[in-house]
Amino acid sequence: MDTKTMKKYALYALPLIIVISVGVGLAVDVRKDIEASVAAPVSQEQPKVGDMAPEIAQPDLDGDTITLSSLRGKIVLVDFWASWCKPCREENKNLVKTYNRYRSAGFKNASEFTVYSVSLDQHKNNWQGAIEKDRLAWSYHVSDLKKWYSAAAADYGVESIPMNFLLDETGKVVGKNLRGKELDKALEKLQ
Repeated sequence: MDTKTMKKYALYALPLIIVISVGVGLAVDVRKDIEASVAAPVSQEQPKVGDMAPEIAQPDLDGDTITLSSLRGKIVLVDFWASWCKPCREENKNLVKTYNRYRSAGFKNASEFTVYSVSLDQHKNNWQGAIEKDRLAWSYHVSDLKKWYSAAAADYGVESIPMNFLLDETGKVVGKNLRGKELDKALEKLQ
C-alpha cells in the first residue's frame, strides 16, 4: 500500500477510532453504574412486618462493634445506604429532618427515636465523608466495608438501596421502606 492510500484510510479511520473510543469509555461508565447498583445474590428473605429484626453487629467508624440489639427500648430505623448511591444521598435530606423532628419526641413505649445506618460502602473515607457532608447526626453508623457482600445486607435480603426497616422498642419490624411523610406517619402512630 502506498503512502497516499494509507493517509486516505487513516483519514477515514480516525473518526471511527474516536467513536469507538468514546463508546468504550461510555460502556465502561455504564458498566460501573450497573455494577454499583446491582446487588450480590441475596441469602435471606427480607424480614416481614411483625418479624423480629435480625441481629446486626458491625464496626462503627472507630472500629467499635455496635449491635442493633443494644438499641432495644428505642424506636430504630435500620437504614441501608451508601455514599455512592445518589438516591440514598437525596433521601438523607429527608431522614435528617425526620430524625431532628422525632429523636426526642415522646413515644408510648420507647425512650427515643434513632437511626442505625448500615453503609454498603467499600471505602471508609467515602463513607465518613458522606456522613459529614449529609450531616447525619445520629450516633449509630456501621459498615463492614464489603459493599454488596455485607453480612447485614444479606441477612435483611437487601437487593437495592436505599432500603430501611422501622423497628419498635422490642426490635420487631413495624414498617419497611418508609420515606419522607410515610416515615413521619409511622412514627406518629408510635407516639
